[in-house]
Amino acid sequence: MAWNTPGSDNSGDNRPSRQRKPPGRGLDALIEPLRGLFGNGGGGILRWVALLIGLWLLFNCFVLVTEQERGVVLRFGQFSRVLQPGPHFKAPWPIESVTKINATQSKAYSETMPVLTRDGNMVNVEINVQYRIESPYKYLFGSRAPDDVLKQAAQSAVREQIGRSDLDTVLGARSLLTTQVRQRLQGSLKDYETGLTVTELNLPNARPPDDVKDAFDEAQRANADKTTSINQAQAYAKQIVPEARGDAQRIRTTAEGYKTSVVARAQGDATRFSLLVDQYKNAPDVTRKRLWLDTVQDVLSQNRKIVGGDSRQMIYVPMSDRGGVPVTPGPVSVPLAQPELLSPVTATDSLSTVPNVGRPPRPKTRDEVMR
Repeated sequence: MAWNTPGSDNSGDNRPSRQRKPPGRGLDALIEPLRGLFGNGGGGILRWVALLIGLWLLFNCFVLVTEQERGVVLRFGQFSRVLQPGPHFKAPWPIESVTKINATQSKAYSETMPVLTRDGNMVNVEINVQYRIESPYKYLFGSRAPDDVLKQAAQSAVREQIGRSDLDTVLGARSLLTTQVRQRLQGSLKDYETGLTVTELNLPNARPPDDVKDAFDEAQRANADKTTSINQAQAYAKQIVPEARGDAQRIRTTAEGYKTSVVARAQGDATRFSLLVDQYKNAPDVTRKRLWLDTVQDVLSQNRKIVGGDSRQMIYVPMSDRGGVPVTPGPVSVPLAQPELLSPVTATDSLSTVPNVGRPPRPKTRDEVMR
């Protein structure tokens, strides 16, 4: 009888016994505990689906923002917050979504464009702009294509500032012009809400078009010669002006010294004359004789003619040279001519026989002076 015939006794069950498999290894060893957890029926599939959904929610709600990035969180499509670097949790999609922006990366923009100056000259200007994202929210939602907006704003700022300057300023003095262009560009980016900030802006090169390059080079050389001449003139002025001021100060000092000496000499002469008047009032005869002797001594001390006296003393007598011009004593280094020795004057001779020499008149008495 078959073993599964109804009514048969299962005491002599002849069913083949189910052999248990040895415990598996590898993937089977990991799945085996889950089989016991979720069972083998239809409910087990739902449990697998629930597990997968839980894992998806776990990974979808966890957000890791790196050091260079910033995360912009949108809740049902509306801006919610900005995530800073680090791990964060959010509501699952489609409730919240995160857009990561590299906020520390520096971007660059360079271009060479022709610009018209204030004095009507065309010049090719090279512009280099380095910028980065300052506000991730404004960068995403403030304006459309913020990078293109920056390029157009940079060109506009360069044309505006160079259009207000002349050619010499654009070619030779671009430091102030660069600062003005940067301020104008940053203001435009702020007005357009691009979320960008300018970190560096340069105008490294400015040159005329190739068609007028030769004429421009000639004008530059002339300008360089002008600058050289101006510098040489200023250097000469700095050298000659102090010398002229020193000479003027020396002349002024000399004049002041001469003035002081003349005034002092005049004051001394006036004082001496006043004292002489007092002495003359006290002793007119003696004073008059002393004045005569001093005058004769002063006159005779400046002559080249020599006259021998009784006492064999040598005195000078003022006489003219052969040409009739009085001879003045020359420098000490010039040898004098051989003096002419005249005959001595005796005591019996009249003083009138000696030219230019005479006895002083008899002094008047006090009565004659009073008369």
